[in-house]
Amino acid sequence: MSGDAIRVVVADDQTVVREGIVMLLGLLPGIEVVGVAADGEEAVRVVAELAPDVVLMDLRMPRCDGVEATRRIRAGHPGTEVVVLTTYADDDSLFPALRAGARGYLTKDAGAEEIAKAIADVRSGAAGLAPQVQLRLLQHLSAPPPAAPAAPVGPEAPVAPAAPAGEPRRAALPDGLTAREAEVLALIAEGLSNTEIAGRLFISQATVKTHINNLFAKTGVRDRAQAVAYAFRHGLSGAGS
Repeated sequence: MSGDAIRVVVADDQTVVREGIVMLLGLLPGIEVVGVAADGEEAVRVVAELAPDVVLMDLRMPRCDGVEATRRIRAGHPGTEVVVLTTYADDDSLFPALRAGARGYLTKDAGAEEIAKAIADVRSGAAGLAPQVQLRLLQHLSAPPPAAPAAPVGPEAPVAPAAPAGEPRRAALPDGLTAREAEVLALIAEGLSNTEIAGRLFISQATVKTHINNLFAKTGVRDRAQAVAYAFRHGLSGAGS
């Protein structure tokens, strides 16, 4: 196997499923299965021993489930990405996995090409989400927020400061983001790579990385999947268009 192959660990508690996934991945070019795990505890241990590029992670496993294993792997081994491969795509499975640090999420009806693409995407720093998962995520994030309490009226109501003459009002960006950081965040939400963002904004890739590091620190997100969720949650997904 080439030294450029993506090194993968497969974690699934069902032996037949696990062996089937290993066999499938073995037929795909550019992917090398270096280890397997039958539960989350074993997945964490195998990652510590082998330092794979990607873990293909089931969610419902004994001893330690896939969400907790993902959280521990991402905290202790940030160089290893996690792609969830599960039967379940409900909110109670999807969102905890993404919050734990998974960058990819597929259901077990995914084909070989889809699995290979998700593995390659997360290895390159992009998100590897199944189309139906992307749709569910967007539906959740675009849902109208709870109605805000009615603002007080009358003489005690606060008065917003007037914008300087000739300047339109601009909504303040969340968490102290600059306008440029918001642009970069919006382009991440569009699925652009660092190279593509640099070309779109006519800046260097080093500058893009600086903006990404800054906006990650300000918003508290850990990876691009969480950044996408943050962008949609705060209505910033169109800032770069």
